[in-house]
Amino acid sequence: MTRSMKTKLVFGMIALALAGAADAKKKKAPPPPPPPPPPPVVVVIPPRPLPPLNASKLLTIAPVGPDGARRTINYAITPAQTVWNFRSAYNVAALDCLRPEHAEILTGYKKFLKTNAKALAATNRAVDREYKARFGLKFIRPREAYMTQVYNFYAMPPTVPQFCDAVLTMSRQSLTVLPKDVASFSAAQLPLLDNVFEQFFRAYDQWHTDAALWDARYAPTPTAPALPPAFATPAATVTLTAPGAAVTAAPAAATAPPATVVTLPALVPAAQPTPAPTASSTMGPKLPGT
Repeated sequence: MTRSMKTKLVFGMIALALAGAADAKKKKAPPPPPPPPPPPVVVVIPPRPLPPLNASKLLTIAPVGPDGARRTINYAITPAQTVWNFRSAYNVAALDCLRPEHAEILTGYKKFLKTNAKALAATNRAVDREYKARFGLKFIRPREAYMTQVYNFYAMPPTVPQFCDAVLTMSRQSLTVLPKDVASFSAAQLPLLDNVFEQFFRAYDQWHTDAALWDARYAPTPTAPALPPAFATPAATVTLTAPGAAVTAAPAAATAPPATVVTLPALVPAAQPTPAPTASSTMGPKLPGT
């Protein structure tokens, strides 16, 4: 093989190598761009549930007993007490329902009292006898305390509008009630008035449940504050000894510093005050006749 041929062969190989490298560069694809960051997670926190009818969060409501009946002031009362509580509810409405649309309540209440005055007086005496049988001669105070609860029950602020609407319907029916029907009318109407409060109590119970679920899901969990780090080096021990007493050092731990001994100076007794001379020492012996 001639020299020219060898030269051409070398250049050809170099050209093939360069071409292969160029093709390799062309075939090698650039790395893909990094994936975009995930979109931010937006958590929409609903407002915490509020008590129904703008009631207080600290309101105490009557509980429900094992029989499913709520233990209100009207639970398991006598027929005479039923009539008197109905009259009390009517009285509260006449005082509190002052909107123009409720004006008929006061008119109906006055007519109800006038038409059924004797029947209501007899009911009042019957309630007195019941309390006297339970509490003896001091029955007036427990009866007044109970009636205060009755009036407060029907004057509950969150339920006033609904209560007034219910009493308005009842007051129109009370215009035709005869004295002999006062007991039956009261027994039929009192549960209808109490239904206003039962609905509110159920809504209040449901609010407690909803608020507890909201707290469990969205309320932050309180964490205990971090405690400061403990000191690794124990404090030095100071031993006080009386003057002249022997000092005996207790064996200390390997890591504890040696105890510091402080010797107190000798105590000098305080000078006692010179007692004042007594009368016998200054005046001499007592002479006869002095």
